[in-house]
Amino acid sequence: MLDIIHAAGWPIWLLVATSVITLAIIIERFLALRARLVMPAGLPEQVLELMRRQQDEPDAILRLARGSPMGRILAEIAAHRHQDDAWRLAAVEAVGRDVSWRLNRYLPALATISVIAPLLGLFGTVVGMIEIFGAYDPASGDPAQLAHGISIALYNTGFGILIAIPALAFHRYFRSRVEYFLHTMEREAETLNRLISRRAAT
Repeated sequence: MLDIIHAAGWPIWLLVATSVITLAIIIERFLALRARLVMPAGLPEQVLELMRRQQDEPDAILRLARGSPMGRILAEIAAHRHQDDAWRLAAVEAVGRDVSWRLNRYLPALATISVIAPLLGLFGTVVGMIEIFGAYDPASGDPAQLAHGISIALYNTGFGILIAIPALAFHRYFRSRVEYFLHTMEREAETLNRLISRRAAT
């Protein structure tokens, strides 16, 4: 590996740093976007049971909100259960925007890397071509210098593409996962809100 880095020249270090950042984001998002952390199983039923038993005091609502992103949304509905529908929906939408931002955190960076990595590889290619033409001498060309320039061009191009492909793939995967979470949380929030409105009407 060190031989490849040496052959690829100094531009490869930009791609190495990019690959480290990409790997860190992917690992962090895999850990943060686990279903049991975002939407614990049976959480809507627990909220309904708390409300049915009238145990939804502020401390219980606060614990619910701190437990998970879905808990934050459902806790907001429970906390404003005595308000009118418009007020309750406005409060939930505000919390939902923050939850959406937190779930999508670092994904724009992953998308940016998928675009920048090939450009960094192209930059390395240009550096390699400069070295090739700089070493060219019709009278006595140095084959080693020419080979070094070609290595810089090819290694950087390949490494840039190698980083961009998984970055783009994982960005799409995480985006679809976040959209699924948001859709499910929105559906559960609407269900809970309808039950509260129905109880208030009776």
